[in-house]
Amino acid sequence: MKTDSSRKKFLILQIAGWLLFISIIYGANIMIKKFVTEEKEANRNGKVEVVSTTNEKRTLEVEEDTTVVEESPKASERNIVYDGMTLEELSAKLDRSLNSTLSGKGYLFAKTSLELGVDPYLAVAIVLEETGCKWNCSGLVKQCNNVGGQKGGTVKCNGGAYRAYPTLDEGIIGFIENLAYNYYAKGLTTPEQMNSKYAASKAWASKVNNYIAKIKAA
Repeated sequence: MKTDSSRKKFLILQIAGWLLFISIIYGANIMIKKFVTEEKEANRNGKVEVVSTTNEKRTLEVEEDTTVVEESPKASERNIVYDGMTLEELSAKLDRSLNSTLSGKGYLFAKTSLELGVDPYLAVAIVLEETGCKWNCSGLVKQCNNVGGQKGGTVKCNGGAYRAYPTLDEGIIGFIENLAYNYYAKGLTTPEQMNSKYAASKAWASKVNNYIAKIKAA
């Protein structure tokens, strides 16, 4: 009887031992899976967790390359307005041919010409031919704000035949309006077509074209 009892106790202890061993293995497996899952999650968040032998955790930030490569803007995104240029680029180009009293007025010439459908190169070229300003503007510009040699009008420049404007900006706008309404509107859109009406000299168109070429090359 004692022998049977001892065998039962041994069998029970053996079963308990196996159960304990299985529990330890199972628990260890769960801990390993949890650790791997946490490590993967940390990596996704840009961090790496390092566990020391004393179970103290410290977080290391993963450096990422944040270099941004800027792409050249497309032509449509640059808002091209004339001759492959934006309004700002066109204004700067015109400014390179405008000096003296008209220095810095490229934007007004560009904006007004485009609004009225006038070639900005042609408008500036006529001004350079009629009243200088490639180097030094004439007295007509400095004294009466007449930038294109316009005649007529109710207000005269020094009582003569040429028109006077209250301000330089008004003179520039008035000059381009004259081209739009009295020339372009009548189909006169090139120096050759304008020549006989704008100037007595037959060489006028050739001189204006020369200025147009210089403006484009500036």
